[in-house]
Amino acid sequence: MSTQWIDRLWYGQKRPLAFLTPLAWLYRQVSESRRRKAWDARNKRLPVPVVVVGNITVGGTGKSPLTARLAEILSESGWRPVIISRGYGGRSDRYPLRVTERTPASVCGDEPLMLVQTTGHPVVVDPDRLRAAEWAIAENLGNLLLCDDGLQHYRLPRDIELAVFDASRGVGNGGIIPVGPLREPLARLSGVDFVILNGESFPDSGDRIESFSDVDHPDIHAMALQPAALVNLNTGERLMPETLNGKRVRAVAGIGNPGRFFDTLKRLGALVTEQPFPDHHHFRPEDLGSAAGEWLVMTAKDAVKCRGFAPDNAWMLTVQARLSGPFEQTFLERVQACSSLLQHPVSEDSDHG
Repeated sequence: MSTQWIDRLWYGQKRPLAFLTPLAWLYRQVSESRRRKAWDARNKRLPVPVVVVGNITVGGTGKSPLTARLAEILSESGWRPVIISRGYGGRSDRYPLRVTERTPASVCGDEPLMLVQTTGHPVVVDPDRLRAAEWAIAENLGNLLLCDDGLQHYRLPRDIELAVFDASRGVGNGGIIPVGPLREPLARLSGVDFVILNGESFPDSGDRIESFSDVDHPDIHAMALQPAALVNLNTGERLMPETLNGKRVRAVAGIGNPGRFFDTLKRLGALVTEQPFPDHHHFRPEDLGSAAGEWLVMTAKDAVKCRGFAPDNAWMLTVQARLSGPFEQTFLERVQACSSLLQHPVSEDSDHG
């Protein structure tokens, strides 16, 4: 489904697909049944802290940049994070698969390859994320697991959950798939530790946000994705993002919410011709055409699939997630508390969420 249709059908105030409410009810019943069965069958706990980043809405929200930033602050605090991913868009002959910078995106998926290139931390891919987690622990790859996009993978035990939203889209019309964009009811947020709003006006003080889209939660925090650098796909040349000011740019994006990428380029002053593709699109050389004098600009997630056939005018715009100091401190304290509990359990584990 194209982004334009998603925005029209799911992210407005009305529910044009309300006639599909019986299917939404069925979807909810099936998903909740699967959740209960997976939760009941899970291992009680893994021996290292497990942090899960995900969302309850369809479409891109900025989970991977947040995962990369969390890995960075964890590493700066002495942790050795291992990133676990499903590897959507890739297919391997064997799992678990440890991703390297040489692993083709067609094998491991675009987001895992981007994460290993941007963070340098171990990345393990497996559709069964519990199996990936157990393998990473057995291989002593690190002392903390950071799961990218695993909120609904209930077989994986977790200690901390973060739900990410695109601030401009919010929860859309509030309907469950297919009536609206919600994978799970809003009540699911009562069980997560942090709600992160990507693109929300960043509070200078770093104070918590009281609520959004009628969602109340004690730990709602803002995140901003800031352009970091322009990198040429063939030469590796790096330029400041502001170089695009006044330039004619053909922007290609095969991500969940390409509009956010296009808006970022426009804020940099670029004269943008938009070319959206479906999320996780498998790019071909013919997708990367541009007019004479145009800059061809794409996301880091798309760039990992275009190296080898990208034209000389192809650049990727890298971004960094900015989080408030108070949130980062609270997050690290929560991780340390989980680690202490694992080392010195005081009672039987209770259900999370």
